[in-house]
Amino acid sequence: MTEGRPAAAASASLWEREAEIGTVAQALDLLCADQSSAGGLLVFRGEAGLGKTALLAETRRIAERRGCTVWTARGAETLRSVPFNVVRQLLQPALLSLLPEEAREYLGDWYDIAGPALGIADPGEGNPDPQYVCDGLVAAVRRLARREWPLVLLVDDAHWADQETLRWLAAFAECVRDVSVLVVVARRPGEVSGDSARHLEAVAAAAARPVTNLSALTPAAIAGLTRATVGRHADDAFCREVWAVTAGNLYDTVELLAKVRDSELQPVEAGAGELRALNRSARGGGLVDRLKGLGLEATRFAWAAAILGTGITVDMVARLATMNDDIARHCAELLCSARILTAPDPDSGTEREEGELEFVHPLIATAVYNSIPPGVCTAMHGVAAQIITELGRGAVEAARHLLKVHPDDDEELVEQLREAARENLSVGAPDAARRCLERALAEPPRPEVHAHVLYELGCATLLTAPAVTIDHLQSALGTPGLDDDERVDAVVRLSQALLHNDQLEEAVRTVEAEASRHDTGPVRMRLQAFQYMWENIHGETVAPARSRGLAELARTCSGRDNAERALLILRGFDAMTHGESAAGVLELCDRALVNGRLAPGLGWTDPEWGMELLMMLGSAYAYADRLDRAESLFAEARRVYTGAGWRGGHLSLANAFLGLAYRRQGRLKDAETTLREGLVLAERVGRGLPLYWSSTCGLVDTLLARGRVEEAWAIAEEYGFGPPYPSTIVLPDVRSVRGRLLLAVGRTEEGVNELEAAEKTAASRGGHNPVLAPWSIDLAKALAGQDPARAAQLAADARRQAERFGTDTAIGEALRCAAALASGPRAVALAAQAVTYLEASPCQYEHAAARVEYGIAARSVAELERGLDLARACGADGLVAQAQQALEAGRVGQRRPVTGTDDRRS
Repeated sequence: MTEGRPAAAASASLWEREAEIGTVAQALDLLCADQSSAGGLLVFRGEAGLGKTALLAETRRIAERRGCTVWTARGAETLRSVPFNVVRQLLQPALLSLLPEEAREYLGDWYDIAGPALGIADPGEGNPDPQYVCDGLVAAVRRLARREWPLVLLVDDAHWADQETLRWLAAFAECVRDVSVLVVVARRPGEVSGDSARHLEAVAAAAARPVTNLSALTPAAIAGLTRATVGRHADDAFCREVWAVTAGNLYDTVELLAKVRDSELQPVEAGAGELRALNRSARGGGLVDRLKGLGLEATRFAWAAAILGTGITVDMVARLATMNDDIARHCAELLCSARILTAPDPDSGTEREEGELEFVHPLIATAVYNSIPPGVCTAMHGVAAQIITELGRGAVEAARHLLKVHPDDDEELVEQLREAARENLSVGAPDAARRCLERALAEPPRPEVHAHVLYELGCATLLTAPAVTIDHLQSALGTPGLDDDERVDAVVRLSQALLHNDQLEEAVRTVEAEASRHDTGPVRMRLQAFQYMWENIHGETVAPARSRGLAELARTCSGRDNAERALLILRGFDAMTHGESAAGVLELCDRALVNGRLAPGLGWTDPEWGMELLMMLGSAYAYADRLDRAESLFAEARRVYTGAGWRGGHLSLANAFLGLAYRRQGRLKDAETTLREGLVLAERVGRGLPLYWSSTCGLVDTLLARGRVEEAWAIAEEYGFGPPYPSTIVLPDVRSVRGRLLLAVGRTEEGVNELEAAEKTAASRGGHNPVLAPWSIDLAKALAGQDPARAAQLAADARRQAERFGTDTAIGEALRCAAALASGPRAVALAAQAVTYLEASPCQYEHAAARVEYGIAARSVAELERGLDLARACGADGLVAQAQQALEAGRVGQRRPVTGTDDRRS
């Protein structure tokens, strides 16, 4: 016998699977060739009963014969609500075989993140981000693959895997070629929807080969299988009827032939008429009738086994079915003889309890479960939950049964589900927590508990599903039960969710309404601070009266507590966006710190104030030329969020703003890398949200600075970087960057229109910072040829605003613009002044650009070469090319640069 073709009834399930087994063998050849071999992913898809499980079993046998380590796992219809169930089956046995210190060594920094999800470590404090847990599981497999090479992972019935496992599987599939491991997945078509279907589609898309769709057996194969099972004397008419009755379904054929053999039916044409009756007893109603024929006790035993789904032992079933051990053992024997239950395959690689049973096929398990009368089914799930609780197996294991129990005003059930939700959140499974809390609401909770459950439900999805968070928190606030502190926290969280769902105006109204309910004091000041915060980051309009009100309120603050510190930060950010004195901005921001550091309670993960306030603080420093402090703040944010396991919106924004700091410094390569990381994280949360725009806009701006215009345009097209824009401020200014991009690709009219729209927005906000929103500089350059008078006016306005703001960067950039519009000695003089200011600025890209422009204007080789060195250090490829072209084209002479004045700053 070959690996590809069966020769006996024992291999019946492998008939006509030569091509599939050949694919497996080829993949194993590649895996085993070398420890540095690329990984592989195979997906087999087929309707129930076509032999997917048998194909995976054969894959296991072939792999083990070649010396591979093989780990297996299987989804189950009744266990889809249990988070990480399938991935635990896959990885947990290997990790539990290690000593705790060995497991920690292999998983390294990921131990505390992936360990709780895998059930090998206790959860830490706080709730890890689910994406970070997913990344930790991917890292765990990477490390284990190096230790266990050659490693094969088999996932059967993936359509029934829990959502957390499918998220991991989809993420691992993206990088499987970088890991020397073979993953083989078997699933049915359809069966799932929503996120689970999306994850399975991602797995299929990542496979090196197209998905293999298993087909039903041909009449010739059924004839061969029939004769191999019941005797070579089976005639053609009988074999054709077997095929007609089963439609070539492998499971139905094997079951039917077993019944033919058991009934001693002669396999000839005269007996073919009895095949349909025999086949009806293999599944569905026929199976249920056959089960009833075994007696009431056996039926109850089968029901209990189907309720348990896994861990089916005589003892557990006896407790659940309320029968004594002798009767239970007898029932187990009857069901095994009837090919309904069976002992697990000892070679399956899955660890089992002694005496554990399983259903012969998932089709049988489904048919038995669906045959349980609804009332009995609900009651048995309730008893199962009680047994699991008494055995001390935890709230999460009990919860999968409690989710099936009918609502009955049960206070204890509500508390069990709330505890299960907390446990799920602690291992990074917010979707599982959500299901528990939604079921708790249906019970329903007592009136004094109801609002708390709604609040917990809203907190479970904050920044992973803002829209869901909004609904639940609004319901919590509309339900009596929260005390004052809890209510204020809920309002703040709701306003944050509204902000990140691009509902800024509603976020403002929410905190404003709550603030009006409180008297003057710390609580009211906190809510007012959030109101000003959301108003300050509105992308279109800010009422001047609001800005004046904030200034008046901040004038009374000395930074005595965090509420006052928050108002100082908000006032500093507001002054920066409107282009007021940078020295004043820095003085306000510095007063908000304690000995140059964030005050206790104002940290990146502290829930009272949130991250938005600190992003505003860092942005104010970034645009006021204190880039050292901006970088320090944003780098700290990334470290804190990474350490806390927050891999969603928080870490995305930390990367986006750290990229902004790098871009301002002129570290363009670092900026690009960091912004791309932020964009990947933002994609996981969802397109169109404000945090998504921050990464996209920053990346386009950085690519333009690097001179990679085509790539910037491609990013803009791929990620929808264009109108309509979000309602929040985006840094860098979205319209200025979009306008500059359009000009760079030659769409001048559109670019001018975009910059003029930015001009109108600045007017509606009551002024702007020419560094934060440099539309006036870009617009002046764009209009220089067609409307020189207006261009000159825009350049003059930009210089006046820059001098008002007072940073070297702002003034230097305004002078660069003026130099670009001038000619002759005046252009040289202005370019020289721009160099002087930007040399003192921390923004090295702008300094490099000014050097190159001055070198060209002054025809100075020395200046061009200095600019060229700076441009190379920044990673500004376009600027490097411009300087080299100027040098090579002979457009410069050897004379000393013309300064136009002895004092370039005059």
